[in-house]
Amino acid sequence: MANVIRLRKGLDIHLQGKAEETKMNLKSNGHYALVPDDFEGVVPKVVVREGDVVRAGDALFVNKLYPEVRFASPVSGKVTAVERGDRRKVLCVKVEADSQQQYVDFGKKDVAAMDAKAVVDALLEAGLFGFINQLPYAISTNPSVMPKAIFVSALRDKPLAGSFEFEVKGQEADFQTGLTALSKIAKTYLGVGVGSSLENMKDVEVNVFKGKCPAGNVGVQVNNIDPVNKGEVVWTIGDPSVVLFIGRLFNTGKVNLTRTVALCGSEVKKPCYVDMLVGEELSTLLSNSYDADHSVRIINGNVLTGRITSKDGFLGAHTSEITVIPEGDDNNELLGWIMPRFGQFSVNRSYFSWLFGKKAYALDARVKGGERHMIMSGEYDKVLPMDIYGEYLIKAIIAGDIDKMEQLGIYEVSPEDFALAEFVDSSKLELQRIVREGLNNLRKENA
Repeated sequence: MANVIRLRKGLDIHLQGKAEETKMNLKSNGHYALVPDDFEGVVPKVVVREGDVVRAGDALFVNKLYPEVRFASPVSGKVTAVERGDRRKVLCVKVEADSQQQYVDFGKKDVAAMDAKAVVDALLEAGLFGFINQLPYAISTNPSVMPKAIFVSALRDKPLAGSFEFEVKGQEADFQTGLTALSKIAKTYLGVGVGSSLENMKDVEVNVFKGKCPAGNVGVQVNNIDPVNKGEVVWTIGDPSVVLFIGRLFNTGKVNLTRTVALCGSEVKKPCYVDMLVGEELSTLLSNSYDADHSVRIINGNVLTGRITSKDGFLGAHTSEITVIPEGDDNNELLGWIMPRFGQFSVNRSYFSWLFGKKAYALDARVKGGERHMIMSGEYDKVLPMDIYGEYLIKAIIAGDIDKMEQLGIYEVSPEDFALAEFVDSSKLELQRIVREGLNNLRKENA
């Protein structure tokens, strides 16, 4: 019997353009790229050169700090470019896919007969280990420190989020294998939503989270089940597709980074789902999917935590949505904020739109205001279902007060936990960036 955990804080933002549960067939143009920035905390060292031929599962780069952590090519083909930016930072490794795919055969394995070391070694060999994150610091984990527990969230509840229930249909065996493999390493917790078909998964402790967004954040789930104290490490998988990657590896012996992605947003003509490989170029998906005459923002991910991209971008390693919304730079409103704005969403009822209940809005990317002094109004606490003082933690990070940061629970948080707080923040602060900088500075101090 699954445990039910009720969260009273949070905020559901209803947006237009949610993907319908139908799949579009997509023919790839053969262009792929693995982006190191998708793996937070990894210092990449490229192990291939332009012109090299790789198979699906061969390493494209490794973590310079932990060279045994490899990152696998999603396809077989020819390495066409290793793109670098300022100070020779690796931006991406591009691969032109073969017409007939070749896979590295890692061999099928019976996870029930494996121990923790065998599971970790198999994930390292296949280049999948780097998809697992950790708390503290919210970075890609390393194999040198074993966790006290592993947390997997299969609840996607951010605005326009792709349904994992839809993705996992027909792949339950792979998901179960992945969970069993993780349970060999440490006690594993699975977080799901109310009425989930995954409540009966074996070898894990299932917790049903009942509440508004961000109940699906793996950090929120950790905080409400077994909080992280200083000196402790937990591994987290906030992207449940990673469990499918792991399960496929053990069931087939091959690296298969296919995931189901929601093409969504108010600017998309026909919001739907599509199967894509990690690193696949977005140009084929986005061609003719929205009105090219409109000024739009294309987001690699969801509207709260995703990154701005373009048609020439590539599907992120942890991305389950490609979102297209109005940019808003061509929107000229008569009388501006004085108007009642029936089509705009407001948390504090500044507009009359709250009279219409759970209406779906077509919001644009405008911030609608400039950065200003921080107001201690309790705004963050209303949407942050964690046992921390969010506003005081942000102030401690800005001030660089490491002792205060530790006392206020920085080891328990990740930037995405403050995504909703950033949305409602009347001071217009970039809270996710502030938290990330605070975590990075703390990691350097503790190194």
